[in-house]
Amino acid sequence: MPHLALYNFNNFRVPSQEPANQGFHDRNDVNFAAAELSEGFVARSGHPDEPGPQSWGEQVYPRFHVENGDGWAPATLSLWRDLPALFAFSYAGIHAEALRHARQWFDRQASPPYVLWWVEEGHVPDWREGVERLEHLHDHGPSPHAFDFKRPFDPAGSPTTVDQEAVRRCREANERAQVLLTDPV
Repeated sequence: MPHLALYNFNNFRVPSQEPANQGFHDRNDVNFAAAELSEGFVARSGHPDEPGPQSWGEQVYPRFHVENGDGWAPATLSLWRDLPALFAFSYAGIHAEALRHARQWFDRQASPPYVLWWVEEGHVPDWREGVERLEHLHDHGPSPHAFDFKRPFDPAGSPTTVDQEAVRRCREANERAQVLLTDPV
């Protein structure tokens, strides 16, 4: 059974440790916890030199990275069961609350903020693969190689839609699982 890979990337407007980014940092751990409790979550990469899961290779950034003097930019790499599970996590609950504040922390960018692609079960994508897929989506638009929720593809490479009834079921399961997590704001 294939898994859905997600790589997302953003540039902070100011260096990471500036007070303007505190809301992002305050939400970081609870968002990771919410993801790990979510229906359809498979695994995520950690970051080098940080506690948590092992990093899936050397962390690299796409050519869209803007250096703010701290050598860092927010990026995640994870695996999910399917499109509805990832959609439900991304656009509901704790993570959706964080998305509503994204413009406070991140530059508006011409590049896509995330990319999706299918991998064979057992394959663990590394950071370079995520960067390559994001740049491919930017350069060539959605395809089975690299896509987004607006124009998704199924594991066989055919255009598809996100099953909203499955999203609803995942969202409800996530709400039950995440009830004990505290929203930082």
